[in-house]
Amino acid sequence: MAMVAQQHRESSSGSITKHLDSSGKYVRYTAEQVEALERVYAECPKPSSLRRQQLIRECPILSNIEPKQIKVWFQNRRCREKQRKESSRLQTVNRKLSAMNKLLMEENDRLQKQVSQLVCENGFMRQQLHTASAATTDVSCESVVTTPQHSLRDANNPAGLLSIAEETLAEFLSKATGTAVDWVPMPGMKPGPDSVGIFAISHSCSGVAARACGLVSLEPTKIAEILKDRSSWFRDCRNVEVFTMFSAGNGTIELLYTQIYAPTTLAPARDFWTLRYTTTLENGSFVVCERSLSGTGAGPNAASASQFVRAQMLPSGYLIRPCDGGGSIIHIVDHLNLEAWSAPEILRPLYESSKVVAQKMTIAALRYARQIAQETSGEVVYGLGRQPAVLRTFSQRLSRGFNDAINGFSDDGWSLLSSDGGEDVIVAVNSRKNIATTSVPLSPLGGILCAKASMLLQNVPPAVLVRFLREHRSEWADFNVDAYVASSMKSCSYAYPGVRPTRFTGSQIIMPLGHTIEHEEMLEVIRLEGHSTGQEDAFMPRDIHLLQMCSGTDENAVGACSELVFAAIDEMFPDDAPLLPSGFRIIPLESKSSDPQDTSNAHRTLDLASSLEVGPATNPATGDVVSGYSARSVLTIAFQFPFEDNLQDNVATMARQYVRSVVSSVQRVAMAISPAGVNSTFGSKLSPGSPEAVTLSHWICQSYSYHMGTELLQADSRGDESVLKNLWQHQDAILCCSLKSLPVFIFANKAGLDMLETTLVALQDITLDRIFDESGRKVLFAEFPKIMDQGFAYLPGGICMSAMGRHISYEQAIAWKVFASEETSVHCLAFSFINWSFV
Repeated sequence: MAMVAQQHRESSSGSITKHLDSSGKYVRYTAEQVEALERVYAECPKPSSLRRQQLIRECPILSNIEPKQIKVWFQNRRCREKQRKESSRLQTVNRKLSAMNKLLMEENDRLQKQVSQLVCENGFMRQQLHTASAATTDVSCESVVTTPQHSLRDANNPAGLLSIAEETLAEFLSKATGTAVDWVPMPGMKPGPDSVGIFAISHSCSGVAARACGLVSLEPTKIAEILKDRSSWFRDCRNVEVFTMFSAGNGTIELLYTQIYAPTTLAPARDFWTLRYTTTLENGSFVVCERSLSGTGAGPNAASASQFVRAQMLPSGYLIRPCDGGGSIIHIVDHLNLEAWSAPEILRPLYESSKVVAQKMTIAALRYARQIAQETSGEVVYGLGRQPAVLRTFSQRLSRGFNDAINGFSDDGWSLLSSDGGEDVIVAVNSRKNIATTSVPLSPLGGILCAKASMLLQNVPPAVLVRFLREHRSEWADFNVDAYVASSMKSCSYAYPGVRPTRFTGSQIIMPLGHTIEHEEMLEVIRLEGHSTGQEDAFMPRDIHLLQMCSGTDENAVGACSELVFAAIDEMFPDDAPLLPSGFRIIPLESKSSDPQDTSNAHRTLDLASSLEVGPATNPATGDVVSGYSARSVLTIAFQFPFEDNLQDNVATMARQYVRSVVSSVQRVAMAISPAGVNSTFGSKLSPGSPEAVTLSHWICQSYSYHMGTELLQADSRGDESVLKNLWQHQDAILCCSLKSLPVFIFANKAGLDMLETTLVALQDITLDRIFDESGRKVLFAEFPKIMDQGFAYLPGGICMSAMGRHISYEQAIAWKVFASEETSVHCLAFSFINWSFV
């Protein structure tokens, strides 16, 4: 770096600059020559030979330099640029590691203080047990953090409010950096240089609490501004209203009324009446702390507040400290009492879980701040030319519209329709709903109708279920209903379902728009290909486009909610496009029975791997029996439909039937992917580890050996289960299809499922001709007689397509007949795709 700086000073002074050529000799360049070369480098860092010769002709000052020497100059220049970028990157990494090291040292100090406190408390408890003259006094975390409620009479007394604010500040700091709460590490969250931060949840304290600390590349005031705008990053926040704001002491005091959406249709929403204090500490740190005030009548009006259960916020907030070298170290604490008593007993774990608070609030806040920091620095690139702020707005509108549909607040205009005799589906209508708060003029709407339902799932991993719903829409959706909603959202007139029937081709194309830092949320455009069944316009495409948000697909994210929310859009949807969100939300009620950090069960429900062993599944690392996923979760479904006044009853009937159909489909899928119910759910399909699967694996291998004269598997594959296991783990994609008029796949090994991007549940919905392109189908049809006569055929390399619409290249394919026992009949056709990869 010093040499580069020296060269720069020499160039600026008009002296001669020296550079090494390929022979190791110094070549002298004048300042004018370097300037000319730098101009070319800015346009083209790697010019061709012709471009370098042209440069010599166009710049007389370079006439005394050989083309080879100019080539070496550009090589050296590129090398210096690469070194500069690498040096900058390493400096950034070093600053981040230094900040993380500082955080870890502070955490270590806090833990040491906590150990000392626990030792003292242990001695005190021993003394109390010996005295036996009085009841045991609990001086644990709960007594420290439980705070008295403050009366609303203090709201008229600034001095009283300042006293409350200072007390809130002290208690918050004792939680953020002290030992006021017994913090334990958040399961599944490991600190490190590539992690978002350090996360912890409370243990044995009043209410539920979570804490996070991490490094954000923004100034403290900017971070405070971002986090104080709670509705921008907290998806469950419906509204935040500032009632009073005034300067007090060394900061600002605000009185806030906050409304929080209910996550399901089974429990009421929550609201908070809080004091928020923003101040600066003597060491330059920025603090935003908040706590509840007592009183149930606070809010915009009594009618609105009556729809909410008043929850309590214990001292919480943000501690933001400037970091050496830029950026800030942020500490976040969320400590709540969500009044679990007001929820149905089955839902109370949701309101008593610190993990849920951590995922929804604490971790979400830190991730959002880091997301804004990366977008500000230009590190994030999104698809289809959309700006990050626009895509964030789309995600927020999808989430908010879905929450509005689930909650159906009366002050938004929602009212319930009378039931049709069944209590499984709730239908609400809104005759004054402005779609997704947009001002775009639409056709004259009668209103919006929402059909919603909630149900309990047992032993179904939410992340697995939401991934399946995303990837296999044809398993549960009705294309004609999608077409109805899509056409209703346009300015044209309505078309009631069935008027212009449309056939769904089965093709679903997913076009990514963007994702968050850790891919916990994805925004994408879905194109569903359809064609009209009418002869007059049979060749007119009727594709449907959906804007879709998917989150919570990581099975190891303990306490995370999984969502799939979508809305019909126009193909060239503008930034202010109207949205009418529908979708699914799956909320875990209990944690996994196994160790959250054990990922050996991560993909148990989607493949055969975990079912190939005979007897109970075991953890390969420890040999212990793994119980799998055994927990409950709540699935909430909400679908919205626009309607005209004269069609309200018809649309309501259709909506009820459709949601019941979706519920039935989801229940079927949930049973299929549940580890507990997998064997009883596959029915005629090959269940993992079943005798049928073992038998078929033998037929595949024996037929291959008979036709090809060589073994498909290694010679040491002995035993029934060993053959199936080795076939499942084979590196080539092996698929079997039925011999019917429309061949469908009946079996695939792990590589085959990965190639087709599908699951064993959905495999039989994929036809043979669907995966090949036009040339591939022609080759297959030409070779089919040879396969049936000779028993096998080699297919040349080509292109095929996955169930998700992605193109796949393969080097070669082999097709062979699979005989049943003793070669008496042909059971199916098998294919082996060699050296396949996504294009």
